[in-house]
Amino acid sequence: MKTLLSALTLAAAAGGAAAAPTFNFSFIPGTSMQAQQGFIDAAARWSNLLDDNVTVNLTVGFNPLDPGILGQAQSAQQLYSYNTFRNALGDDSKSSYDTRAVGSLASGSTFNMLLNRTLNSPNGAGNATPFVDNDGDANNAFVRLATAEAKALGLNPAVQSLSGCIGPCDGFIQFSSNYKFDFTPNDGISADAFDFVGVAAHEIGHSLGFISGVDVLDFNSTSPDFYDDSEFTFVTGLDMFRYSAQSAAAGVIDWTADEREKHLSLDGGATLMAPFSSGIVYGDGRQASHWKDDLFIGLMDPTAGMGELLAITSNDLLAMDVIGWDVPAIPEPSTAAMLASGLLLLGRRRDLFRKSTK
Repeated sequence: MKTLLSALTLAAAAGGAAAAPTFNFSFIPGTSMQAQQGFIDAAARWSNLLDDNVTVNLTVGFNPLDPGILGQAQSAQQLYSYNTFRNALGDDSKSSYDTRAVGSLASGSTFNMLLNRTLNSPNGAGNATPFVDNDGDANNAFVRLATAEAKALGLNPAVQSLSGCIGPCDGFIQFSSNYKFDFTPNDGISADAFDFVGVAAHEIGHSLGFISGVDVLDFNSTSPDFYDDSEFTFVTGLDMFRYSAQSAAAGVIDWTADEREKHLSLDGGATLMAPFSSGIVYGDGRQASHWKDDLFIGLMDPTAGMGELLAITSNDLLAMDVIGWDVPAIPEPSTAAMLASGLLLLGRRRDLFRKSTK
């Protein structure tokens, strides 16, 4: 089965909250002091906003990469039973958003989903028509979490070592030094450069759990390579709050790879909030592990332009809060906030990262 590496990254820094994530990191030889400080500053943004007293370990680098690659990354992930995940979310619930989100989760030891493109689809192998997967097998019984997210939920994930990491780590990322970056966002971003600290903070967001297994379904469902639904044990914590109008009507999450709109929802799809991207192959051309492109929803948008200053928004914080991170204060997500963030754009947007697919 082919696999897809999402844009998953980590960084490191001390935080300002009473209890805050600590990011320990190892730098690949040749990573400049300027780039190291950029990662430190990026991680500080998250540490100042989250109240979880956990340690995230990572390896990062800023070196020349192959032509056409702006960055490449991996994150450590671990499977948990749905019961374990739901109970951990409930035990960690601190905000009204948490309460609403946990209350929307299915009771019992399994959950159902809208699915498509599987080998055993009732509509035919690889068929694009969505169907309700409620057979209770492996992909209905397990949730895949980034190990950093699992730590925030108190699940004590096993120590892992990823290829390329220096020692055990929760994630590994490299930026290509072949591109121009601006490392000092406080005075704005140069019109001919990318916001290094903002992009690093974006990748940290993936490492903290802003990931979607829909990318795996999307990448692994082209003829003749179709797989039974039970082989897609890649439903993530964030995916548990991924809904469409069609899935909401069926009372299940939406885990399909197609162009229909999918949204964050905390109440079982009754209220469809910020929209997600829907997949590179069968969706809108962007990885599902992001907000919808060009709507300026938050830091976890899939693209950024040269000259664009990137920032964490209330939508980003809301998503982090409901998947298990403790966010002491979340401004009400609003259209006005999204429009304000859009004013930061200067010039044409570009992909944040060109992802490896090995």
